[in-house]
Amino acid sequence: METPYYIVYEDKLRRNLDLISDVSRRSGAEIIMAFKANALWKTFPILREYGVGFTASSLNELRLGREFLAPKAHSYCPAYTSATIDEYLQGSSHITFNSLSQFEQHKEKLKEYPEVSAGLRVNPHCSVIETDIYNPALPGSRFGASAEQIGEKLPDGIEGLHFHALCESTSYDLERVLAAFEEQFGHLLPQVKWINMGGGHLMTRKGYDTDHLVRLLQDFRKRYPWLKVILEPGSAFTWQTGDLITSVVDVVENDGVKTAIIDASFACHMPDTLEMPYQPAIAESSEEGIPYMLGGNSCLSGDYCGPWHFDKPLKAGDLLTLCDMNHYTTVKTTMFNGIQHPAIVLQRADGSVQTLREFTYDDYKSRMS
Repeated sequence: METPYYIVYEDKLRRNLDLISDVSRRSGAEIIMAFKANALWKTFPILREYGVGFTASSLNELRLGREFLAPKAHSYCPAYTSATIDEYLQGSSHITFNSLSQFEQHKEKLKEYPEVSAGLRVNPHCSVIETDIYNPALPGSRFGASAEQIGEKLPDGIEGLHFHALCESTSYDLERVLAAFEEQFGHLLPQVKWINMGGGHLMTRKGYDTDHLVRLLQDFRKRYPWLKVILEPGSAFTWQTGDLITSVVDVVENDGVKTAIIDASFACHMPDTLEMPYQPAIAESSEEGIPYMLGGNSCLSGDYCGPWHFDKPLKAGDLLTLCDMNHYTTVKTTMFNGIQHPAIVLQRADGSVQTLREFTYDDYKSRMS
């Protein structure tokens, strides 16, 4: 197949779904998928087999989820407007408001939808994330109400509390955040029916202590047996379930630095590598050998990453497998510089390959005016 292309592996996706389903069963928590990490809707028939629900933070996510995954969403948006609130309420079983003022603004409209359970996002002010742009608990954060703002009683109509303070985190990080949450908001728990512990629970990562997570959630439910517990991870569902296959187009050397130019782009097709930043694994690389930077095929000066080491000199035509390029990758891509978007393929459990989507000039043209 012509490169570049993303490939998603059904067997690896099912492996993650099996683990998440087991954690849900043992802990008694409902675990739903955050669309902000994965929106490849042609893979959703696999998720539906496991009864996966979803959380939406935009009307597009809401519409996509209702069309291809589940009838109703758990919705959270930093700011609903008079133009969007009706559709959110029509399509949601649960809706979380980011602030007391947002709830006040929309509480009369909420009364028209008695079947929708409303919650309030709170900020436990417990930072366990090193990368600031992914840390919703930073001082001055725009996310969630503080205990001081709420006081002793929640407004009438609020039935749940929602906190989100993790990012690719461990169960021990959750334990710290949960302790801070209970210390600050524990007095409000008799007033609500459900708790949403947000995302960032990377339970499918190798070494994650799922038994500790299960015990943590079981113990919480024993302390508050009337509460329904909800988790909404994103990365965990599609962690290490897909790669980006690219080809070396040219090799250049300047000031002693070798750079292999590839037919993909870090800026366009792997934006987290520059935003996070992080260096993805390459299946064909080695711990030692000849060092190469990889340069993306756009004219952005910063569209490069590395170095990696290879046992043999790289040359035009060599295939490279950039690993773990499913979660938070396909959802964040751009067509900056008019760079053609990689195709998306699914490798079925039986080894057969299905092309889900190929992109053309019309896709680029339709994004412009």
